[in-house]
Amino acid sequence: MSQSNAFAGLWTSLPIALTPWILEVISSMGFTHMTPVQASTIPLFMQHKDVVVEAVTGSGKTLAFLVPILERLIRRESKLRKNEIGALVISPTRELATQIHSVFSLFLSSQPDIQPSSAAEEDEPPSRSSDNQFPPPLLLVSSDQSTPAQDVQRFLETGADIVIGTPGRVDEFLMGKGKTVVSVKDLEVLVLDEADRLLDLGFKEVLTRIITHLPKQRRTGLFSATMTDADALSDLVRVGLRNPARVVVKVQSKKSKKTGGDGKGSMGEVIEERRTPAGLQNFFISCSTSEKLVQLVRVIQYDLATYQSSHFIVYFATCACVDYFYRVLPAILPSNANLYSIHGHLSPTARTRALSSFSSSVSIPNSPSILLATDVAARGLDLPNVDVVIQFDPPSDPKAFSHRCGRTARAGKSGRAYVFLASKEMEYINFLAVRKIPVRRHPYIGMGGVLARDEMHEPSEEDAVVPEYLSKIREIVLTDRALNDKAVKSFVSFVRAYSKHEASYIFRLKALDLVGVAKAFGLLRLPRMPELKDIDMKGWEDAQVDWAAYAYVDKAQEAKRFEAVSKKDHANEKEREAAEARSAKRKRNTAWSQQAEVKEKKETRRLKKERKRQWLKTQAAGSVTRAALTEQNNHETESDGNRDDWEELLNEERMAKKVRRGEATQEEFDEIFGGLA
Repeated sequence: MSQSNAFAGLWTSLPIALTPWILEVISSMGFTHMTPVQASTIPLFMQHKDVVVEAVTGSGKTLAFLVPILERLIRRESKLRKNEIGALVISPTRELATQIHSVFSLFLSSQPDIQPSSAAEEDEPPSRSSDNQFPPPLLLVSSDQSTPAQDVQRFLETGADIVIGTPGRVDEFLMGKGKTVVSVKDLEVLVLDEADRLLDLGFKEVLTRIITHLPKQRRTGLFSATMTDADALSDLVRVGLRNPARVVVKVQSKKSKKTGGDGKGSMGEVIEERRTPAGLQNFFISCSTSEKLVQLVRVIQYDLATYQSSHFIVYFATCACVDYFYRVLPAILPSNANLYSIHGHLSPTARTRALSSFSSSVSIPNSPSILLATDVAARGLDLPNVDVVIQFDPPSDPKAFSHRCGRTARAGKSGRAYVFLASKEMEYINFLAVRKIPVRRHPYIGMGGVLARDEMHEPSEEDAVVPEYLSKIREIVLTDRALNDKAVKSFVSFVRAYSKHEASYIFRLKALDLVGVAKAFGLLRLPRMPELKDIDMKGWEDAQVDWAAYAYVDKAQEAKRFEAVSKKDHANEKEREAAEARSAKRKRNTAWSQQAEVKEKKETRRLKKERKRQWLKTQAAGSVTRAALTEQNNHETESDGNRDDWEELLNEERMAKKVRRGEATQEEFDEIFGGLA
């Protein structure tokens, strides 16, 4: 679909004219035409309709609810008072809430500076504003920058009309610290952004409590890029929508197809529906698990050289994977690459800083900016300069696939996305096709560029460069024991995440090449875990490491390790000394005559064992059954006492086996056989 077809009329063509200063802000953002989702949603939302909106990522959903919120508040007959809220926007993540807040701030900071009249100042002191001006919106997203009590205080000081936040903080704001202060009786609009994610993340009870607290006479909008009937319609009653208008904006593209029964007919065109942006080229690369890291580096180099791409996002399965590869990738990426990382275990401040730095990084030829991320950066975030998305690991939640891809090719632009799949994961392509997410095969990228391989199979031999990459990463890991800890943690977390994939019939842990995964992670040795118990170890070699001398770079951490090792050695030494002391004590407490008897029994036993060894050597079969042993004993004379000796030896061996199996104690053995071991 061309860019011209991705828009649906001028902003001035809306049935209800927008406020002039709002039109000016939209124009200053470079948006002269509406997108289909905006053209369909804004008139409904402004005409007192509840809406359920599903549209692909990057289609302009934020403006589709922001503009109606501002216009409805502007058109109020009476202004909101100091402690009243006019609109509430709830998003699943702090990052998305921060982004929505920044867009609102852009509009509100561009309002015309209209001073209230003196009469208004005298006659309406409780009212927060006059004419068409709004105070800044209240931001409820950053728990490390403000507490719930400070949120309420900030609300009263600024007199905010619009509240934006995550479910937990909004719940605390409305029914916790602000329960007796914040009034929602005149609330105009409630928006649930990424509604399916809100409903999936365990926020159902919190959302139900918030919605029950809000007035029924309001407009409600649910917005998402992947909202199936089950996701939305089954929960409409619960979230309080009344006769909602459903807006589904589909992307269609033309696909060439031969016509004619003989297969030689003319080329025709069919319309293909898709749930990804029209400008997105979506690829998969078939490679073995050990080659994924090599392909990651080559995709970045390939797109740098071929398309002059500058901004990349690489998605991993877990926070530990992001944390680890952020530390080791600089060793194998281009030396001028700039790395950033974001995942759920970082503080809100660190996450915001990483996104801001990545978004604002300048495009420099052959100097890529690369953001390593988990799905915390998959939904809703508007990162306008992203050229390429690389899915190192397919997402555990299949719905996240299109959200990840949607970080590029936004607002009519073009972009590329890649996902790495092993041969036994190829069914995933058909799985995505059913979900209207088309993915085409991209040739394997070799040392000299693209390299065609068998259409759906891995090569019989892994890429010859894999050992070189493994060696490079191991060299980095060997510089700091902390990196080895991170490597093991990331490997274990990946295996656990893989085992919990929602498409488990495709992503089967038993079919996963865990040795190849370990190679891609640059492990020094395989960790002890149940999943590795029965795997084929072919092709794996532990690194040659002196683990006793392998140290942490951080002096405090190394001192802690040294102390732990010393304590363990000391405990082992104390246990050895205690065992020797117990043995000596038993010897001291044993009578001399008994000691002599024990010594005699030991000598007798030694002779018996020696005779048995000599006898066994004479047997052709190399082993003696009990029947053969009994027959041999029968040939011995009764006067020799050998029969009794053999029987005693057999009994002793049976008792020793019981001790080893835990069926008898050492004390019972000693009592019967005189303490002989």
